[in-house]
Amino acid sequence: MSSRDNFHSQLVGWSKILLPLFALGLLSTLFLFSRNPGQQPDIPFAEIEAIARDQRISAPRFSGVTDDGAIIAISAHSAKPDLTRPDTVSIDRMAMRMDNPDGSHINVTATSGEVDGRAEIAHFLGLARLVTSTGYEMETNGLTAKLDTGVVTSNGLLEIRAPFGELTAGQVTFQVSAEDTGQQMLFTEGVRLIYRPQD
Repeated sequence: MSSRDNFHSQLVGWSKILLPLFALGLLSTLFLFSRNPGQQPDIPFAEIEAIARDQRISAPRFSGVTDDGAIIAISAHSAKPDLTRPDTVSIDRMAMRMDNPDGSHINVTATSGEVDGRAEIAHFLGLARLVTSTGYEMETNGLTAKLDTGVVTSNGLLEIRAPFGELTAGQVTFQVSAEDTGQQMLFTEGVRLIYRPQD
């Protein structure tokens, strides 16, 4: 009985030494054979350094409330500070949603843009698309949104698809009416309407 116990104790003692050594051997083979000697890393070191130098924020979101109570939320694919203008952020794939107190809303998207924090202005650059909850869809070459008042103005000629037809105008301005009856659209500078009655 004692010899059997002695053998068991010796087996346990050797197992405590051999099993950890065996585990270390297995781990070392994993590290040795996991990569070929000439294989390049997935991300080159030069690219890592470029990412570190480029101060960029992925998927940023800004939000606030206008003087009239509309909620503005701006989101983007990425954003980075403008080194020449400390208060300005350059934005890639810019989008804005404005929810008005009366329940209506507008959505604005553009390929790029910028937000001036000091002036509280958002510029939608390039081809900008604006869609309202009341059924208006329009495209123009740039929009400017005043974040404190919620006034949105197109930078130039635009084409509008409305529930009752098509419009072209030199400029459109979205603003909350003084009577608090909701948001108004003001078309100016050569308005042309093609009326298409509903069936």
